Amino acid sequence: MSETLLIDCLQYANWSEKILRQMREGGVHGVHVTIAYHETFREMVLNLEQWNRWFEQYPELIFKGRTGDDVRRAKAEGRTAIFFGFQNPSPIENDLGLIEICHTLGARFMQLTYNNQSLLATGCYEDEDTGVTRFGKQAIAEMNRVGLVIDMSHSGERSTLETIEVSTRPIAITHANPAGTQRYATSLTQ
Repeated sequence: MSETLLIDCLQYANWSEKILRQMREGGVHGVHVTIAYHETFREMVLNLEQWNRWFEQYPELIFKGRTGDDVRRAKAEGRTAIFFGFQNPSPIENDLGLIEICHTLGARFMQLTYNNQSLLATGCYEDEDTGVTRFGKQAIAEMNRVGLVIDMSHSGERSTLETIEVSTRPIAITHANPAGTQRYATSLTQ
């Protein structure tokens, strides 16, 4: 018999003790928490500092997740494993070395874009998807090396397909809709 685990694949919230308790009451075993949208490396570290305080204050509710086994551990202990992710590669700035440092600090997911063009790839809002950049290919290789999951949510189609080709590890799309959904939604409002 397979084990049932409840994982929230992406969450951005006004975090509080109340929300942390609601996750436990709801049986949430793992949450992919956004710790960066457009923050610099230093600003992202400030977000990590806040989470470290919550880990200290609420150890009966949450802990920092690092591997898939932590989701099973969270279920067994009645807690929630918190996995950190970036919705934008801005915390790595233009320094490939920061990818490993971010991973060491606990980041487990990083999107290559957030709607717009980034230093790594093209976002879904751009008129022309030019694909993965040279720097993006280097970042993908480094993310593969350290074990940081590549998330292609909010990315353009060409960028996503090129990332699949370039990456030596599976990629993730943690939150997205099929391309036809936007066309359907637009036709409903016309």
